[in-house]
Amino acid sequence: MIPCNDINGIRRQTSSMATATSAFALALSLSGNAFAQDGAAGSENATRLEPIIVEGAESEQSDGRTVTAKRSRGATKISTPLIETPRSVSVITKKELEERAASNIVEAVRYTAGVTTASTGFDPRYDVIMLRGQVLSLNGDYRDGLRQYYVNYGNFPTEPYSLERVEVVKGPVSVLYGSGSPGGIINKVSKEPLEQPFHEVGILWGTKDRAQATFDFSGPVKQGDDHLFYRLTGLARVGDTNFDIADDRYMLQPSLRWNPDAATTVTLYGLLQADESDGSPGAVIAPDGRVLDIRASDPDYDHQKVRQQQIGYRFEHEFDNGLTFRQNTRYSHMDLRTRYLSVASWTGTIAHRSATALRDDAHIFQVDNQLEAKFDTGPLAHTMLFGLDYTYLTSSFGYGLDWVTSPAYDLDISNPRYGVSGPTPNYNFSLLDKDISQTGIYALDQIELDRWRFTLGARQTWVKQTLDTTYPTAGTSDHQSETNSATSVQAGALYLFDNGIAPFANYATSFDPVTMRSASGRVLEPTKGEQFETGVKYQPPGTNILLSATAYHLVERNKPQLVNPLLLAYQSLGEVTTKGLELEARTALDSGLDLIATYTLSRSEITEGENAGKEVAARPRHVASLWANYTFAEDSAAAGLSVGAGLRYNGRSYTDNANTGENASTFYVDAGMSYDFGAANKDYAGLIAAVNVRNIANRRDAMCESGFCYLGQGRNVTASLKYRW
Repeated sequence: MIPCNDINGIRRQTSSMATATSAFALALSLSGNAFAQDGAAGSENATRLEPIIVEGAESEQSDGRTVTAKRSRGATKISTPLIETPRSVSVITKKELEERAASNIVEAVRYTAGVTTASTGFDPRYDVIMLRGQVLSLNGDYRDGLRQYYVNYGNFPTEPYSLERVEVVKGPVSVLYGSGSPGGIINKVSKEPLEQPFHEVGILWGTKDRAQATFDFSGPVKQGDDHLFYRLTGLARVGDTNFDIADDRYMLQPSLRWNPDAATTVTLYGLLQADESDGSPGAVIAPDGRVLDIRASDPDYDHQKVRQQQIGYRFEHEFDNGLTFRQNTRYSHMDLRTRYLSVASWTGTIAHRSATALRDDAHIFQVDNQLEAKFDTGPLAHTMLFGLDYTYLTSSFGYGLDWVTSPAYDLDISNPRYGVSGPTPNYNFSLLDKDISQTGIYALDQIELDRWRFTLGARQTWVKQTLDTTYPTAGTSDHQSETNSATSVQAGALYLFDNGIAPFANYATSFDPVTMRSASGRVLEPTKGEQFETGVKYQPPGTNILLSATAYHLVERNKPQLVNPLLLAYQSLGEVTTKGLELEARTALDSGLDLIATYTLSRSEITEGENAGKEVAARPRHVASLWANYTFAEDSAAAGLSVGAGLRYNGRSYTDNANTGENASTFYVDAGMSYDFGAANKDYAGLIAAVNVRNIANRRDAMCESGFCYLGQGRNVTASLKYRW
């Protein structure tokens, strides 16, 4: 067995050769997944091949051929084997996304340990995802390593078809990413240019009156050119989904990668996306407290239109002395316009409704500079990452209310009729201009000592917020300026046994200067979190099997909670302590069976402040899922056929933080089937048909949180046909 310091020496000596021979690296990653596994277990030959696989991006791209990923950058910003990462990370690969035909990010991550979806009902306006008791749509949404901000009311919806994979990093990661959720992040990795020609077109039909067309083209810009590669991905969708909620989307994502030499890569990319959903998919809560299968708003009046544009580049250069410099830069713009009706009062069975309008416009510039260095100090082999990042956000927000209910908007729940329209209220309640700047410096050291793997990291973050608020009706205005700074740390250790068992433990902290305001208009105190985590991973050498069991203790202070929807006012919840156990198995067997099984046990308790001793609303203690997909062998009578089925369970949860009511447990069944016509006739190679059904039993349970109730998504069926060449 080669000592760790020798391994790193070999890796540095061969890194330039690995970059220059990317085609050879791709061939190795396609045919030799076992080499990476044997390298983790200590095989000498596999270890000598590991540098070629590690340094090339092809190793992560090849993960898309299985539901069990081998590597990830999400937890360390350095391509690292998951079995050697001393923290809990789950990766949803391209193959898994396609097997389950995920149509949004919620569907993409719902079979992941620690993740809770559908606990607050069906709300397609946002990707409402909870990770370890935290709502990630607020401060844990990332794309290609840069945060996608929830600004004042709007966010940046992401189309799964534009992605290569989704990484779920659990627990605080403020050391690398700055301000954010203590629950972790979801990092969505975009499709990038491929070196080999690839073409795909597809069409889809589904619930309800849903029609979609897609295309994905990639390869060398000029045949035979090994320096310039492109990718162009697009999608157009019209139609509704359940509860008469609009689901229209148009997306175009171009990218261009230039390799001027063996050591340098420049990738330019862009995104144009337009979405239209509804402004309020909530259900009517009758005066007697019953949740009715009736929309509180009107589908003809309702809309939420989001336009987003992103443009950026990724630059990487590897120096001869073992240093690698990377720069990730992006400019984003988001424009939201929404309006809806909500119940203001009752007369018998008549709900008197008033109109609300909101707009949100944001411009965000982000840059992340990284310097990676590999060196040895005695028996210790180091991979150090030094970073400097900067974010500047400016936004404009308007909030309008129709103070007087209009008889035209009345809704009789004994005979509900829809089709009402009318004017959009002026932005008469409040106008807000916000500027946020964040600067951070960080360092992370990944250390190898024989079979030990250590990570040590620290970061200093400075954040400044400026808010100017005008109240047109009252004729008043307010100016606030807040400056915060914080130090974040993390430390982890893992021991890698020869048989593939890897116990680990870590500690990490988080920091987030929230933008929510109290009823008096003051910005709330920053939230701070810390987590202790311990667990064990198991990856039998030479297999596509990854098992993990993790226990954690997470504390968050100054957690914000919405207390007045009319004023969009929040208050600090105090301190919340979440304790949990997560079990996850991802297996891809040679027999053609893919199996993903998860179980999450967690309890989020308010440990300080109002309602101390109570559990946080809409956080089920028990969550479990099981997905199985079987692809028939090429020599069988059913060659080309792939069938899958899944089960999802959410346990009971409380409807409010005072724990006065309960949401019932939910149980859903999903299924999917695809057929590759090329298995029957080679003339049809690349033609694939698929049918997927979500929530086969059409269960639409009511889920409530702090006075808001949403029904679960009903049965959703899609049928697709795509052709690849």
